[in-house]
Amino acid sequence: VCVAFGTRPEASKMGPVVRELYKHPNLDPIVLVTGQHREQLDSMLRMFEIPVDVDLGVMSERQSLSDLVGRIVPAVGRALRELSPEYVLVHGDTLTTFAVSLASFFEHIPIGHVEAGLRSYDLTQPFPEEANRRLTDVITDLDFPPTLLAKNNLINEGKSRETVIVTGNTAVDAVRFVAGRVPPTSVLPDGEVIGITLHRRENFSILPELASAIAEVALAYPEITFIYPVHLNPFVREAVWPALSPISNVVLDDPWDYPSLINLLQASRLFITDSGGIQEEGAALGVPVVVVRNVTERPEGVDTGILRLVGTKPSRVKSQLLKLIGDDDELGAMRESPNPYGDGKAASRITQAVAWRLGESDRPEEWLPDNYRG
Repeated sequence: VCVAFGTRPEASKMGPVVRELYKHPNLDPIVLVTGQHREQLDSMLRMFEIPVDVDLGVMSERQSLSDLVGRIVPAVGRALRELSPEYVLVHGDTLTTFAVSLASFFEHIPIGHVEAGLRSYDLTQPFPEEANRRLTDVITDLDFPPTLLAKNNLINEGKSRETVIVTGNTAVDAVRFVAGRVPPTSVLPDGEVIGITLHRRENFSILPELASAIAEVALAYPEITFIYPVHLNPFVREAVWPALSPISNVVLDDPWDYPSLINLLQASRLFITDSGGIQEEGAALGVPVVVVRNVTERPEGVDTGILRLVGTKPSRVKSQLLKLIGDDDELGAMRESPNPYGDGKAASRITQAVAWRLGESDRPEEWLPDNYRG
């Protein structure tokens, strides 16, 4: 079973799957990485103790999407012909996900898609991730939606109920793996903190204005430290540094490793993000998350209340943050919201499903949230 990924978020969510595959007596995992995120990916591999069998190393500075997919597809095709796996597993919505799936399809190797079925139904938001997910799901053999809503999306698109298995999200598995295994990050200051990650491609054009809005919020709450590990993408760094670096209670840093980021998330009064994974991880830890997007492909957290979708208009982001940060009752209600994303056993269900597909197991029971009423 070839497990393929290329970015730090993919590695965090596929790490539990690889570890479960190693436990299965009849499955032999092969780990293939594209290296789409180089530095961040390597630290994640070390944390989950995942050995890499094939590293394609496709990363280049300021790479275009078309150049990247043009490098991944033929490189993966060559690797798959050499490895001859019986199955390929991909995750989520990255360009690696779609490109590896396409190469696997060309090589006639069945594909299982972890975290399948998430939809915003807007191809521009998130871009290009919405297209990556939808294109991948056209050619998959097994789909592993994390929630019932994601499953229904796939069924409505014509996928077979037999091969669509609700597993919960492996982000919950990963958070539980990390939480308690690492000491608190020493760079966290005393007092209250708010964490920030903003790096979505569709937000590039307004990122300087969003950074300025957050700067005004930080000035309004000088007793709170705002911590922003800034993505290595030069477009992101050039957009946020001028507005936020002069603010004394804003800490800008290079990207943090996953355990440190989870520590920051756990410590935060609330977390400001346009990331997909943080939405799930925040819900798993009971941390209020403000989502700086116009739409989210993870609406379950908005419905239960742990996520607050505020759009991308800088003036609205500012006003919503100013109001929410000071509202103890509202933040308390968000923290009490149920986690709609999983029970920490998604990787085990995925492993059993692959074994079932290869004739080595029964089909796993699907995950249903505690508040499911049929």
